[in-house]
Amino acid sequence: MGVGTTVAEDIARQIEARGVPRVYQVPGESFLGLLDALRDGAPRIVTARHEGGAGFMALAEARLSGEPGVAMVTRGPGAANISIAIHTAYQDATPLVVFVGLIPTRERAREAFQEFDPHAWFGSTAKAVFVLDDPESAAERVARAFDIAAAGRPGPVIVGLPEDLLARRVAEPRTLQPPRTRSAVPDPAAMRRTAELIANAQRPVFVVGGDRWDAQAAAAMRRVAEDTGVPVVSDFRAHDAYPHSSPSWVGSLGYGRNDAALAAYDEADLVCYVGTSRKDVLSDGFTIGDRAEHVVVVHADAELHEHTGLLSEHWVMHPAEWLAAYPHAGEPPAAARTERLRRLRDGYLAWSDPGVPSPVTGAVTVEGLFAVLQRRLPTDTIVSVGAGNYVIGALRYLHHDTPRSFVGPRNGAMGLGVPGAVAASLLAPERTVVAFAGDGCFGMNGQELATLQMYGCRVIVILLDNGGYGTIRSHQERAYPDRPSGTHLNNPDFAMIARAHGIAAHTVTELDGFEALLDGALASPASTFFTVRLPQLNAGSGLHDGTGLVAR
Repeated sequence: MGVGTTVAEDIARQIEARGVPRVYQVPGESFLGLLDALRDGAPRIVTARHEGGAGFMALAEARLSGEPGVAMVTRGPGAANISIAIHTAYQDATPLVVFVGLIPTRERAREAFQEFDPHAWFGSTAKAVFVLDDPESAAERVARAFDIAAAGRPGPVIVGLPEDLLARRVAEPRTLQPPRTRSAVPDPAAMRRTAELIANAQRPVFVVGGDRWDAQAAAAMRRVAEDTGVPVVSDFRAHDAYPHSSPSWVGSLGYGRNDAALAAYDEADLVCYVGTSRKDVLSDGFTIGDRAEHVVVVHADAELHEHTGLLSEHWVMHPAEWLAAYPHAGEPPAAARTERLRRLRDGYLAWSDPGVPSPVTGAVTVEGLFAVLQRRLPTDTIVSVGAGNYVIGALRYLHHDTPRSFVGPRNGAMGLGVPGAVAASLLAPERTVVAFAGDGCFGMNGQELATLQMYGCRVIVILLDNGGYGTIRSHQERAYPDRPSGTHLNNPDFAMIARAHGIAAHTVTELDGFEALLDGALASPASTFFTVRLPQLNAGSGLHDGTGLVAR
């Protein structure tokens, strides 16, 4: 790639300079030049079956790695299909760079084939939208896109690629290296004052969240929490940020929360948010967590876009930087604080115990299913879920001690389970990966089983089939009792679909023998698919609440 290379080659060079391991895409004629430029480069091109699946794969890669995920789609329909993943990344604060092929510049504003305005479409759900019109500045814009996606409150950035631009020549090709980031060092005196504030509180709580949790940050958070005797809860679907084996862990907030987590948060006289802030789902629509006299927020977003309510201190930095500077406690926690923590922890442990003795037999219940999974899955298993009532079982009963071991949409988007697991398996092939999906959720992106097989992924897929859109049905039953309408599903044989993709499949109608089947799946070098039949939501009857899972 010497002097006079194409814009496409220049962009490929920037992607490679960022150390991007994989680019998830569905091909389109509008960006064939970039596909060609990436053909012999370091990033692996992963071809999905739908742009929505590609977007969720890139999002999962970002969530599990801490670095921006990258997706490529074509104009019009392709951009529309990936929009759910873009919205998810925006609401979930996950760094994503999406390259979107566009019509040739000479056809712009003529309602050309598949034309759309990327600024109008994505202006409210992306941190920035760039359209590359100048060949000489294309490399700089791409580098800037990666920087913006990861800075402050992370999120998606859209890079529009006019088809004709990619073939144009660049007089002076450049490779812009990522900027060197310097960790902030908190002022020691200010840090001591904050630590004293937390030490003097009667009922403090740490709320952890966001995606900046690696093993070092999680270990530092554990040291601080156990040193101070302060309970730890997590933001919605961020419960893998903190080790569940710690005596300070008392559960997660949001949909499906437990009473101990609610009490720790809502009764607190001091709340310290680490990596997150007071948001809608976490605070049950801003109705809880507002009794605190002091609120400390540790968050790199200087503007705190998501935070609502009192704010006493705002440390503009990432959790690891703040936690590394947190002073050790000079003396053990007071007896009252220790007793409160013990009570909350006991409540969490009782709630997260399925209460089903081994061996598990008989009719399928959520408690029985997750009792087996809780006992047999490795402690570093990566779990990928979509959205639905079925997710509450995974949140309640599966314990996480390894950061970045859970992927789930915090905006409630369906269809992430299977594509998220594809990315997880490609990122960490040595680890067990489990994808959960409801029957409605699987219908959104279940075709990515083909991608899973194409790239040799090893995933255990567990599809919970209750014959309907369960979450919506539960809301419907509360608002319109015994009047189901539009929430029933007449499902295919999901095991046959899995087998058609070359995946070993089992249909589970009772739990006798399920543990042996699961052990076989864990030992297999290939993927395994389980359809677990739950009590059905029949079209002519009320809600069958046999699952133990009821949405908010």
